[in-house]
Amino acid sequence: MGLRSHNSMAPRELAVLFLLLAAHASAGVTSPYRRSLLMLPDMPLDANVFRAPPGYNRRSSTVYHYAVGHGYTVRAFSFKTPPKPGPDVPIKFGIIGDLGHTFHSNDTLTHYEAGGGGDAVLFIGDLSYADNHPGHDNRRWDSWARFVERSVAYQPWIWSTGNHEIDYAPEISETAPFKPFTNRYLTPHRASNSTEPFWYSVKMASAHVIGLSSYSSYGKYTPQWTWLDELARVDRTTTPWLIVCVHSPWYNTNDYHYMEGETMRVQFEPWLVDAKVDLILAGHVHSYERSHRVSNVLYDIDNGKATPVFNASAPVEASFGHATLDIKNRTHAHYEWHRNQDGVKVVADKAWFTNRYYLPTDTN
Repeated sequence: MGLRSHNSMAPRELAVLFLLLAAHASAGVTSPYRRSLLMLPDMPLDANVFRAPPGYNRRSSTVYHYAVGHGYTVRAFSFKTPPKPGPDVPIKFGIIGDLGHTFHSNDTLTHYEAGGGGDAVLFIGDLSYADNHPGHDNRRWDSWARFVERSVAYQPWIWSTGNHEIDYAPEISETAPFKPFTNRYLTPHRASNSTEPFWYSVKMASAHVIGLSSYSSYGKYTPQWTWLDELARVDRTTTPWLIVCVHSPWYNTNDYHYMEGETMRVQFEPWLVDAKVDLILAGHVHSYERSHRVSNVLYDIDNGKATPVFNASAPVEASFGHATLDIKNRTHAHYEWHRNQDGVKVVADKAWFTNRYYLPTDTN
């Protein structure tokens, strides 16, 4: 009864309140002002009011602390953002690819960490190898994330996609390529006007890094082909080092995956040569090989030495490991290859690279 009585009184109480307000209201003042009938133009996109709110854009060379979890499961991490782009800003990249879940995988990551690591990692594709397991076991994606967290949680990893990220499995009704990857690993592709997360670029210190997708369409007029006009937008006075990451190598003297990257090489190599790209990093073959700067060379794989005719002294070996690229300034960068089976301080291969923009060389 009390509840019913309360509801029946509510409309009258509201009505009385309205009448009381109306009784005390003034009639107002009439003004001769009339707004302009002309429509004002839109504010420019760079107007202050459209800028990202404070905290959205992270500052360069700054340590950020963050926490993940809930309640008693919260874990704290931190990472340092890369230095602001500049022609003589040093940066050290770790270079890793084809990692997977094996004991070699743990050796590679442990070796990288024990050697001091770098400021960021350029990952050249093939992450978890979950597609090697029945039903493309997605638990392997999660276990791999826990495995690499010890590094990924504390420094930037720049991802390239490999064949093991495709995960095309119509036999289990999975027909969307790269689905597990794209739902777990975001890339900053929109910042470089890319329409897909598989090809994009980032500017870090004195380097402009371009990632290409070996397993997305790259023929003439395709989105990736169109986007690679990014080469024309590179400002070598700010980021003199131009680095391209791609999973399937364009030059490979091993008979494993031999010439799988040939069609992409034919499509894009002239552009990269014209743009004076400093170096291309690739994976896929599970062997180590380094060459001098080459383009459109003939192979002599039948000689049994697995070396290209142009550069017979290039190191080629079946070893697992990681590399580092230590950019010193606008003209010089030091490269090292570290094999898993060697001691942490052992350098199996090394080279100094000179910048093709500031120190052009004849590579004909």
